[in-house]
Amino acid sequence: MTALIEVVRLCKSFGTHSVLKNISFEVMDGEGFAIIGPNGAGKTTLFKILTGEIFATDGAIRYQGEDIMGVAAHSRVHGGFGRTFQVSRVLPEFTVLDNVIVAIEARMRGQGLPLGKWYQWRPSKAVIEEAYYRLVDMGLVDRRFVEARHLSHGDKKSLELAVALALEPRVLMLDEPTAGMSPTERRRTVELISRIRAEHGITVMLTEHDMDVVFGLADRLLVMNYGEVIVTGPPEEVRRNPTVGEIYLGKEMAHA
Repeated sequence: MTALIEVVRLCKSFGTHSVLKNISFEVMDGEGFAIIGPNGAGKTTLFKILTGEIFATDGAIRYQGEDIMGVAAHSRVHGGFGRTFQVSRVLPEFTVLDNVIVAIEARMRGQGLPLGKWYQWRPSKAVIEEAYYRLVDMGLVDRRFVEARHLSHGDKKSLELAVALALEPRVLMLDEPTAGMSPTERRRTVELISRIRAEHGITVMLTEHDMDVVFGLADRLLVMNYGEVIVTGPPEEVRRNPTVGEIYLGKEMAHA
């Protein structure tokens, strides 16, 4: 595998408060890469910088070998970044189906593809069919005509994932993808993300507190604490690291 994303000595400060301190790592094309650490470690700030929601104070980010430090968030989406959030961001007044249709049409516009005749007031048949089958994939097709605001928390997270995937990203960034889900929903989500990676070769980056989810999805882990990288490596190597055991995982898991 080759490096798809390279982060070099990334720093972020808010005033005099340093949130990220010389963060460096690489994410390989097609791998699952998890960023973990206790609350306040800087994980979400790092995600926001990688997706262009906020900008770093110093350092470098290279995507496919190109510097993207100053590239706006929408341009990163067109370049292949997809993102979900800790708190689901869906269009609450739109139906489940329409949320996915909006994402598909946004992708097509970004690719310069025609959406149909200028006077058409409804999505094309092809767009509707794609949205339908994406919802089948997510187990949401039976709720396609329900307004998103009426979904359960778990279904909102699943819809947000469907919207992100409709953009056909090369990098799927998942910020706490199973937060608030039931054990059954978590297992289903892990299975779905694993299958998507296998079928489409998508690179997955995630932050997550549930270690079963992390170990189920990640080929490598990066552990952060107080804005610094503590260790990077395969799950079992990280699990055995005594420093990680002290600051985050707990001694029992670290020595399991």
